[in-house]
Amino acid sequence: MPRAGGTTRDHLIESTRELLWERGYAATSPRAILDRAGAGQGSMYHHFAGKEDLAAAAMRDTAQQLLARAEADLAGDGSAFERLKAYLLRQREVLRGCPVGRMTGDAEVLGSAVLQHVVATTFDQLRGHIVAVIRDGVNNDEFDGSVQPAELADTVLAVVQGGYVLARAAGDPAPFDRAVRGAVAMLEHIRRKEAP
Repeated sequence: MPRAGGTTRDHLIESTRELLWERGYAATSPRAILDRAGAGQGSMYHHFAGKEDLAAAAMRDTAQQLLARAEADLAGDGSAFERLKAYLLRQREVLRGCPVGRMTGDAEVLGSAVLQHVVATTFDQLRGHIVAVIRDGVNNDEFDGSVQPAELADTVLAVVQGGYVLARAAGDPAPFDRAVRGAVAMLEHIRRKEAP
């Protein structure tokens, strides 16, 4: 049954986004996408060159949403520490995993230059936002001057992505929660207490 509102193209992208997050790329068939979207047989090929083209559009859409949520935390009010803490402790659907990070476990995604590029670019942009916040903290003497922004940004990203993996493996969000609280404690440790 067709979905209400939006164009067929929009429904195809949204259905693909959902299925990629639920199943991954390899396990998402064009038929499943069409069924979820309530679209006819030729709809996908009318709007997209094929499954890879549609998946790339869906992944770019997911990436934009992920980056917008991260930027809302990282570009918000407060000190660099407070912004990083807001990013780390934000409410997430932990047991579903990161909709972009999960794609790195799919060999077909990594084997596709187009899809792998979307994943890599997303993490590069996210890293850039985090580096900028950390650099602000160093420049404002909030963080110790020995802090390397790129290294600390990769640590923050690794904690979040690794937290998802640990939580999914345990079937419990507790490992994720412990990991991000540990990262906040680490940031607290490198924060200058007399920072303005």
